[in-house]
Amino acid sequence: MISRVTGLGMTQTAMRHLQANLSELARLQEQATSQRAFSAPSDDPAAAATALGLHAEQRRVEQYARNVDDGLAWVTAIDSAISASTALLRRARDLTVQGSNDGALDATAKEAVAVELEGIRAELLAKANTTLLGRTVFAGTSDAGAAFAPDYSFNGAPGAEVVRRVSDSATVRVDADGAEVFGEGAGSVFALLDGIVADLRAGVNTGVRLAEVDERLTAMLGAQGAVGARQSRIERAREAQVADSVSLEARRAAVEDVDTVEVLVRLQAQELVYRSALAVTGRVLQPSLLEYLR
Repeated sequence: MISRVTGLGMTQTAMRHLQANLSELARLQEQATSQRAFSAPSDDPAAAATALGLHAEQRRVEQYARNVDDGLAWVTAIDSAISASTALLRRARDLTVQGSNDGALDATAKEAVAVELEGIRAELLAKANTTLLGRTVFAGTSDAGAAFAPDYSFNGAPGAEVVRRVSDSATVRVDADGAEVFGEGAGSVFALLDGIVADLRAGVNTGVRLAEVDERLTAMLGAQGAVGARQSRIERAREAQVADSVSLEARRAAVEDVDTVEVLVRLQAQELVYRSALAVTGRVLQPSLLEYLR
């Protein structure tokens, strides 16, 4: 049996193919202009689900990167404050040695040494009250205005550490215990310097204070070493995050982005197909009155 082919049937078939070609051409044009492999999740549900997961991973890595930057700011501020404090305390030690030489210094010279030591004590107290963005770096999570009060009492809460999460499984402490670094109250480095100043003005030999100065200096250096170790951990975490970020971006691009050259070649080919289909259809389907009547 021979089926009858009508003009209407040919027209409908041709229009259906033309519409399919035009839809593919529009899709490729969209990819070429947006540089995205799909514009809606329904275009490729599997790729869309993968892309959502990768975006979540990227947001998490970005948050860790912000935590690392904040943590580095904390430990850098602490390291700078302790470095300056150790330099001040070494100068105070030299002055203490100088003040212990009773035969070489008269009362005026000892007073000058005492005044300089008072200045060092004030600078040390300022370093101990170092803040970052309004928060003291030596008093943990305490919301007190300063880590040390004028009477040298420590305002930090015991065990209240400031930590930053730098990965899924790692957190790093970013503050320092001011009581461990500077001491507190009568046992603080500030009170020690006040005692040396009092000895100088009273004519007491300050040489016996050197062991106490060395003890406080050792405590500062030990705290600085611990801060340096935590800084190294944070910097290693930053390196790992950079590597993760690069890897995630490459995976995201493989799923969401298109190869520009490939898309342009396919677009030109599809445009040629569409134009050819239009030309063929225009030549084959030439409507006449007779075809309309049929």
